[in-house]
Amino acid sequence: MNKSGEFKDKAALVTGGAMGIGGAIAKLLSDRGAKVLIVDRAEEGGIKAASDIRSLGGTAEFFKADVSEIKECSEAINKIVELFGRLDILSNNAGIQKYGTVESTPENEWHEVMNVNLNSVFYLSRFAIPHLRKTKGNIVIMTSVQAFATQRNVAAYTTSKHALIGLTRSMAIDFARDGIRVNCIAPGTTDTPMLQYAASLDPDPDSVYETCRNMHPLGRIAKPEEVAEIAAFLASEKASFVTGSCYLVDGGLLLPIGGEPKTSDK
Repeated sequence: MNKSGEFKDKAALVTGGAMGIGGAIAKLLSDRGAKVLIVDRAEEGGIKAASDIRSLGGTAEFFKADVSEIKECSEAINKIVELFGRLDILSNNAGIQKYGTVESTPENEWHEVMNVNLNSVFYLSRFAIPHLRKTKGNIVIMTSVQAFATQRNVAAYTTSKHALIGLTRSMAIDFARDGIRVNCIAPGTTDTPMLQYAASLDPDPDSVYETCRNMHPLGRIAKPEEVAEIAAFLASEKASFVTGSCYLVDGGLLLPIGGEPKTSDK
């Protein structure tokens, strides 16, 4: 393991850390010296992710929790302090996707998406703030390009992701004088289990991937590790004057607008 030591003696709680972007963040923070608590409801994946980090010489534990439940969020924060004696980084990555408009989305699905994607960040942050005050720590929140734009048929998901920017900014200004920084990341299409699930709903999953690649001016989708690099930057001292920001990591997805000006140039 090539540890840089950037996060030596730091403790990081990573939700959604069993796989996908959260898994990549947990590994990267560990690679750079952090002690990591992976929090996820996917027990098998979480145990394996923590074990993989330990096999590389890192320090990681798994804590099974449903972060949509306030009690379990409190228990997760208590657990990391119990294990490592401190909390420096709260990395929020738990998220789910449901499809539907405000007319077609069942009420229970609306609440499920809000509880997992939005309320979990509120709950965890509430319990984390007293510990982050002591360490001058920080919070990194995973939102989405759908915090800035949207597609059809994703009312609950895009609402939750828009709201996370408001929560980021609110916490950033509320706790700046405590030395706590709060930032968020808005990835474009990333090769995660969520994307795999979305593609599986189509009769031709490969066509979904092809469409996603073509949507991005860079001509491909992101790897989780590429998004994790931005999370690590925001959690580090390199970003010591960055708070209340939302970083687009979208391969240029949100750049184009319709039409193309006519010019005499060939």
